[in-house]
Amino acid sequence: MKVALITAGYFIFPIIIIMLFSRYKWAKAAGTVILAYAVGIIPALFGLTHFEEGSTGLSIQKMIMNITVPIAIPLMLFNCNFKLWTKSLPKTAAALAGGIIAVLTAIVSGFFIFRHAGISDIANVSAMMTGIYTGGTMNFNALGAALHVDSTTIATVLAFEMVVTFPVIMFIVGGGYKLFRKLLPYSDESTSEQTDAGSDLDHGIEQYGALLKGRVFLRSLIGLAISIGFLAIGAGLSLLITGGLNELVIILTITTLSIIASFSKKIREIPKTFELGMFFILVFSVVVASQFDIQTLNSGALAIGGFLLFIVVVATLLHLLFCRIFKVSGDLFCVALVALLCSPPFVPPVVGAMGNKKVLISGIVIGLIGYAIGTYIGVALAYALTAVAG
Repeated sequence: MKVALITAGYFIFPIIIIMLFSRYKWAKAAGTVILAYAVGIIPALFGLTHFEEGSTGLSIQKMIMNITVPIAIPLMLFNCNFKLWTKSLPKTAAALAGGIIAVLTAIVSGFFIFRHAGISDIANVSAMMTGIYTGGTMNFNALGAALHVDSTTIATVLAFEMVVTFPVIMFIVGGGYKLFRKLLPYSDESTSEQTDAGSDLDHGIEQYGALLKGRVFLRSLIGLAISIGFLAIGAGLSLLITGGLNELVIILTITTLSIIASFSKKIREIPKTFELGMFFILVFSVVVASQFDIQTLNSGALAIGGFLLFIVVVATLLHLLFCRIFKVSGDLFCVALVALLCSPPFVPPVVGAMGNKKVLISGIVIGLIGYAIGTYIGVALAYALTAVAG
């Protein structure tokens, strides 16, 4: 019964949030994404939404997280004009390069600062952090297995990684992006021209009012059907290529198909696909927040927590400096930072909070490249740091 109620809440509360957002100024000021995180984290603080490893509840949480973002990404990309996005390629490349350099610099310097702090197998832990902060948990787990890192160490690092990075996400979606816009007051090349009339960007995004109106809703369901079809194709290709459900293959497939589809005017003019995609992102956000466990703050492995905090703070500051030098916009910096530190699935919630979907594809591309290279960089760094550690 508990699992059923919590699962229902994951889908009901985003609907309530959308209704509040559409009617009240305070909800608009807070933003749908921050409200979703708030809804999820409140019961999490009391342990109401925590489940044991291998339980049905945890399996459902993981399934919802694995499905909602792949469905949302095509919906949020369908009415984007990628002819304009190509103009931002140089800035996207600069944001990506700056982020990777910043992460590597922070990890290597952190290794030398914390090498005698009592962290077990710190060379391999550093390598795993390279993987997770350039690609995500997929790279992290791959490196952990390849380097034969103790399972307890892996679990501890993952727990503190969430404790350290979750506030970063909350800060950005809660309005921190406005600070970065002031620090990086540059325009995105891709936003210098208007998009298609059918994209309703001229009227802002997250306009939910007409979403449930008969004809509009039925047409938006066409976009949903196409999105689910892309997910099925991605899953099929993943099974064919890897023999399992590989996140990299799936996201790469659906992103590619979505970009191709967006060049069709009929698909690009399907109404309210972005808003429908945002609903699934809100579901994802509630689930992610509901897994936050404050008890990990008292787990005793404070040295690992300090190491990870050092990495995130230093990497963020260096990345910010790099973007300032190359005049990367504040919004592009935000999606690049989140894509690298948290992985591509966390990019859409940030885009929704910022109200600038024109940097969505840039963030996803940065994250995908991070997926592709993170494991290789991590393995190379593991050998180098192990040699240094003796």
